[in-house]
Amino acid sequence: MLKGRTAIVTGSTSGIGLGIARGLAGAGANVVINGFGKPEDIEKERAGLESEFGVTCVYSPADMTKPEEIAGMVAMAEEKFGAVDILVNNAGIQLVSPIDEFPIAKFDQIVAINMVSNFHAIRAALPGMKKRNWGRIINVASAHGLVASPFKSAYVAAKHGVVGMTKTVALEIAEQHITCNAICPGFVRTPLVEAQIADQAKVNNMPVENVIRDIILASQPNKRFVEVSEIAALAVFLSGDHALSINGTSISIDGGWTAR
Repeated sequence: MLKGRTAIVTGSTSGIGLGIARGLAGAGANVVINGFGKPEDIEKERAGLESEFGVTCVYSPADMTKPEEIAGMVAMAEEKFGAVDILVNNAGIQLVSPIDEFPIAKFDQIVAINMVSNFHAIRAALPGMKKRNWGRIINVASAHGLVASPFKSAYVAAKHGVVGMTKTVALEIAEQHITCNAICPGFVRTPLVEAQIADQAKVNNMPVENVIRDIILASQPNKRFVEVSEIAALAVFLSGDHALSINGTSISIDGGWTAR
């Protein structure tokens, strides 16, 4: 379905990003993965994508807080593959804290990685997409891009910004066979959420299973974590030719959270 296409997926050495990278590779796309981790673990995932799916996969260590490194990642992909057809902005971090106690440096970092990096990646990739008159931009936002929760001021602000940016980009490129959409997952059991579970258990002096049931999944009516494979399948669908008329949307995949 995506044979001959090239995708960049930021924050893809683990979690949702890696799942999306695997989904795109499974559909035939060459993939640039990006993120942090132990070099041997990253190489294992990179080589695994190539051997399992018969595509080419390269790794970029670009830091999502540094605009020049983001632009360099896009330039590297264009030089190696000739194009960046699909851009998935997925990189993200989180911190839970009351706003009057929120560390300023951490707030700035969360906004930079979760939202501002999207701008820099889109800005770098869009000229090539316009030249080829084809492209897919997928921003992994969150249910928190549509609704708020307490103690997550930076994350909620950043993800709301991602949703707004998605709409703006979609309007700008609507006539050029390029689309820009946001995926808004509910809670997925990723390393990021595992850290939240541990923090909540410590702060509330609760067993982990109680935190999951009474705090983490309290917002999701179906009372189950969203599967990474479900998000990956949606990203693959949005990357295809048949998704051309889906543009500027924020698609919830949250077990009914934002239906309330």
